[in-house]
Amino acid sequence: MSTSDLPQREVHRIAAHTGPVHAVKYNQDGNYILTAGHDRLVRLWNPETGMGIKTYEAHGKAVLALAIPPPGADNTRFATGSEDRAVLVWDVATGRPIRRFTSHHQRVNAVAFNQDATVVVSGSYDASVRFWDCRAANAYKPIQVAEHAKDSVEAVQVVQHEILTGSVDGSIRVYDMRTGDFIADKVGHPVTSASFSGDKNCVLVSSLDSTIRLFDKENGELLNSYTGHKNSEYRITSTLSNTDAHVISGSEDGSILMWDLVEGTLVKRLERAHDRVATCVAYHPSRTAMVSGSVDGTIKVWD
Repeated sequence: MSTSDLPQREVHRIAAHTGPVHAVKYNQDGNYILTAGHDRLVRLWNPETGMGIKTYEAHGKAVLALAIPPPGADNTRFATGSEDRAVLVWDVATGRPIRRFTSHHQRVNAVAFNQDATVVVSGSYDASVRFWDCRAANAYKPIQVAEHAKDSVEAVQVVQHEILTGSVDGSIRVYDMRTGDFIADKVGHPVTSASFSGDKNCVLVSSLDSTIRLFDKENGELLNSYTGHKNSEYRITSTLSNTDAHVISGSEDGSILMWDLVEGTLVKRLERAHDRVATCVAYHPSRTAMVSGSVDGTIKVWD
């Protein structure tokens, strides 16, 4: 695949938030973008026009995490995690939270829906992973708590019966919801981002040694490493393109880098894509497009 098949043209630069953008997500079909900011707000955008559609406000502190239901699940909701220690499930249309879960002891860094969007899983600075029943109207307590991490949980993803977590303790863990067992793999450096590949066979992990690693999910074997970006202080989330062909990440120098997944070579670098740290990137589910967010409060849409 040539580099011309990668997003590299800036389509929109949007002053999305006052203060850092902590998370960006496309919705299921890629027609809308959600962003979460340090200004306590979540915003809904049209990536084609760059216009804001709706603002969601209910958290008391910075919103650090966003989750969209998986394809095929209810797409009228999304979930957020915040520095205020709460996990909220929102109604997209009304702009109001319909569930509020509050038993974490510290900030919530990551949230994810299960396959049918009936459960939200959250990871926190309190080193726990908590499971919440979205169907229960008054479920103030989690239905399950996993406390295997030794430090802040920074990443959570659910795919089918497996839950992936990444922690500052330098490990990723994959939980099997059918058996209750988990497997831990040592990365050796604080983990800031962890996600399954599209084929579910690999795990992509970013860590604070300016390295992204690709692991075999089954045996924990290191398959590849990706370097060239700067990531030693900030939580920067990496992602894969929608074909799993490329690894994409922001950098503390404001650049966005793209690597060939198999070869491990850097194939594209968007120099100074943002004026400050490029904290997060999300890839369009079906098109050659992406959105990035920055500490400077901007998001950019790339095509």
